[in-house]
Amino acid sequence: MSQVVVITGAGRGIGAATALAAARAGHAVGVNYLGDAAAAAEVVERIRAGGGRAVAVQADIAEPAAVARLFDAVEDALGLVTALVNNAGTTGRITRFADLDLATLRRVIEVNLVGCMLCSQEALRRWSAAAGSAGGALVPGVIVNVSSVAAATGSPGEYVHYAATKAAV
Repeated sequence: MSQVVVITGAGRGIGAATALAAARAGHAVGVNYLGDAAAAAEVVERIRAGGGRAVAVQADIAEPAAVARLFDAVEDALGLVTALVNNAGTTGRITRFADLDLATLRRVIEVNLVGCMLCSQEALRRWSAAAGSAGGALVPGVIVNVSSVAAATGSPGEYVHYAATKAAV
């Protein structure tokens, strides 16, 4: 049985590269994306062309119900999720911190930090339930949280708010 990994923000960039690498390693991949369905479909097609299994699932990870739907859709298509890569992130508007609007600040915190925690909680709940239904047998599960060099540099004058959330991760 292959491992099944959910990768948030996997439609492009680091997430897409991670999805392709996971598929090459033999994992089935749930490709999460927020808005670019075509990019996510391309990642899925590349995985399938290489003989892998994948599904693209649109979900805003800052929304608890959407996170549950993400995991449901991946499990319906590929089987029990056994790994999670919390990769999704947003910088919001690049600006001096003093000029940052509250809506952008909240969205960056919701996606980068709260979304990471919501996805982790969902994975842990499912693994606990699976272990219980397996008579207490340990269900393998791995969570990888992707941060940023910005966590160490602080990104002054650009996106301090992003750097703060990535430091928290």
